[in-house]
Amino acid sequence: MWKCKECSVELPSRYLLLKHFRQTHGHFRGSCHFPCPYTDCPCTFNTWSKLLNHTYKSHAKQPTPKPLEVSTFQCHVCSCRELATERDFFQHLNGHLRHNETVSCVFLGCTFKTNIYSTFNTHKNRKHNQYSLKDFQANLISTSTNLNQLDNSADGLPESIDTDHEYETLSCFNSAELHPTNFIEEKIACILLKLENIVHIPKAVIDEVLSELHYVLSTESLPFTKATVSAVFQSHNLEVEESVVDELSTFICKSNPLGIAIAKDGPLATAYKRTQYYTSHFKVVEPQSLQQLLSHKGVLDHLETPRIQSQLLSCLQEYRTIRDGQYFKQNPFLSSEGFRIAVHLYVDDFEVCNPLGTSRKKHKLCGVYWVLGNLPPGSHSKLTSIYLAVLCKSDDVKSYGFKKVLEPLLQDLSTLEQHGVFISQVGQFVKGSVQCVIADNLGAHAIGGFVESFSGGSICRFCTGVKSEFQTKDVKSGAFQLRTRDIHDVHALSAQESATICCGVKKQCVLTEHLSHFHVSTGYPPDIVHNLFEGVVPVELARCISLLISKKYFTLDFLNTLIQTFPYKLDDKTNRPHAIPRSFTSRNTIGGNAHENWALLRFLPFVIGHILPEDEPAWLVILDLKDIVELVVAPVHTDETIAYLEAKIYDHRQRYLELFPHAKRLPKHHFLEHYPQMIRCFGPLVALWTMRFEAKHSFFKQVARHTNCFKNIPRSLAIKHQFMLAYHTHASTLKKSSLEVTDVSVMPIDVLSEEIRSNLHQRYPEVTEVHMAKHLSHSGVCYSKGMLIVHGSVDGLPKFNEIIQLCIVKEKLCFLVRDVCAWYREHYGGFELCLIY
Repeated sequence: MWKCKECSVELPSRYLLLKHFRQTHGHFRGSCHFPCPYTDCPCTFNTWSKLLNHTYKSHAKQPTPKPLEVSTFQCHVCSCRELATERDFFQHLNGHLRHNETVSCVFLGCTFKTNIYSTFNTHKNRKHNQYSLKDFQANLISTSTNLNQLDNSADGLPESIDTDHEYETLSCFNSAELHPTNFIEEKIACILLKLENIVHIPKAVIDEVLSELHYVLSTESLPFTKATVSAVFQSHNLEVEESVVDELSTFICKSNPLGIAIAKDGPLATAYKRTQYYTSHFKVVEPQSLQQLLSHKGVLDHLETPRIQSQLLSCLQEYRTIRDGQYFKQNPFLSSEGFRIAVHLYVDDFEVCNPLGTSRKKHKLCGVYWVLGNLPPGSHSKLTSIYLAVLCKSDDVKSYGFKKVLEPLLQDLSTLEQHGVFISQVGQFVKGSVQCVIADNLGAHAIGGFVESFSGGSICRFCTGVKSEFQTKDVKSGAFQLRTRDIHDVHALSAQESATICCGVKKQCVLTEHLSHFHVSTGYPPDIVHNLFEGVVPVELARCISLLISKKYFTLDFLNTLIQTFPYKLDDKTNRPHAIPRSFTSRNTIGGNAHENWALLRFLPFVIGHILPEDEPAWLVILDLKDIVELVVAPVHTDETIAYLEAKIYDHRQRYLELFPHAKRLPKHHFLEHYPQMIRCFGPLVALWTMRFEAKHSFFKQVARHTNCFKNIPRSLAIKHQFMLAYHTHASTLKKSSLEVTDVSVMPIDVLSEEIRSNLHQRYPEVTEVHMAKHLSHSGVCYSKGMLIVHGSVDGLPKFNEIIQLCIVKEKLCFLVRDVCAWYREHYGGFELCLIY
């Protein structure tokens, strides 16, 4: 028997194991995680075809005991017997439940009964999540010995599979039983859904292709099918009448599930029918999907974890999430003992057309996205975990205002605060509210009711300071009064009564007006992407590099040559910095994207550090800026690191003003001075940046470019987005292995060195072989041979090790490393390493 490592279910053949693994555990269609189902193999793959090739190549000779025992199920509600698979058995029971018939639990020792479909599934998922055939009641399973069972383990399968013909290869194994018509139909629909909403192929093109394909299957393939059937009969020396061959060939052509699905009266023949099919089978919902998201067991399992961690870490004076910040702790609604839903909103305008073309601003859109703030850090890095709330034209926002445009969203959020959303898994309504609004400065001021011009007056949403004072006064001195709830309410009331701007406030925030547990003074964190990487960093680098070039340390061409020829490795190759334009001096900025400027600041010490003297003032400004950026993007903070950041920002301000006394400081320089206090209030700011939300815009831009249709474009893009999410969530799972590897080699421990062998035997005395890999991913971090890692510290400095080999023992990652000697080189802002021989 073959055993699944996910649920320990035993199956009589390799192919049935793969089929069970594919259907039961959801690693299929839209999922990016396909672990090998064999218990002794740690490999994972990003496509189903790669997994199939791996199993047929690496596990083809794994022995199967004979005779094989085949288990079938029988219903205890009706007289139905011989249900071939566990999936068929539970589908049969669901049929009884949908007719309100009472069904008792099928597992040993459980007396639960119900006639409600959702209640039965909830009980099964919560009380019997991990089970095997041995856990079923004895009268429900009958076991028989089948000596003629198809054996796929050694002789019956090819050494490799052509991935372009995956479906034909699969269909050769008793397709009538393994692939029922509705399963094939659903799979075809999933492929078409991907073509329409992931690859962005127009519906008209798909209609034409399906029409041609149906003609080929129904007409052109008939002679070929007839010839094939005749050849099969002749090979077995069977004489069959021509009419029988014709009838059989016609039946084969007409019974093809693909042909039935795309026929003129089939469910996938037209764009309208496909849309109806997607909506009914793939859980396509309007952009109001909070309840559906919370019904996912994987989400619920993660929601409670951050709260426990936050409570444990609060006593350690660490800031890891927004829940460790002062604003969350001061919110009695979100921080109460009862479970609360925390919603993070994002607001931004973006162009779907060429921003330099004739359609500039004509089709500019305003997007409002949302994510669950209850999930742990890193959960929103995947774009499919960012959800759409509102999509409208920017001109409509200017004409009618956020209050009118966001009215449906505000009503839903108010309902969430007052009544909550019902979660069937926990059997109760759960309330929640908006925790924060993530946006760039212009977007935050627009929806927050602040002045949207940064040319003068009170332009800071964190304090009441005036721009003219930013050049001579700093935040650390206490010269600027911080905005509080009471102060802001007074300013908003004064602005409303006088119809003028009061201390930078034009009106009250629309979210503050409609929500009882959100306030503008505590709900708009700063964005390090626009303030630092697209604000302070490119401006200060431009000034410092211009000064270094004027001192004849290097030329611009020589600098660009060094930047372009620097040996970037791994992910840094993708984010390598751009060449500095010749106009950077006149523009006072090097331009560039956020990730490019970040990479340039990190690598500049290694690019030109050897050319510059240690006491060069411009170089010291760059090193200070590099230290500030590294502190700001840190995922964990303590009171000590925040105090150090505050001192570093103050020293950097003084050094920058001494070097460039006549240069005007940007408003973003002033915003940067608020960062230490904002980290105390919001937690690590890197968890609230706009980087991933900005990347979300790319989907809508691609759709607009491929469809080339701008009639009611917000609605078209919103529908496409929801179908795209339906594809990714259909039969997928949030459960993801912490260890992912695609290529391993098995090595006996005896061939390893004595030192390595003894260390492995101390930890794993019974292990005789290990899996070796060149590349793998563990908890979202990619590791490779030759990579340097930090493990512990020595005398207050990090201890570095070089990875010699990546080993996997019992599905656990082990590093074979060698120590590296390191000391800090202040002139380079980094560590110099050398091997210890």
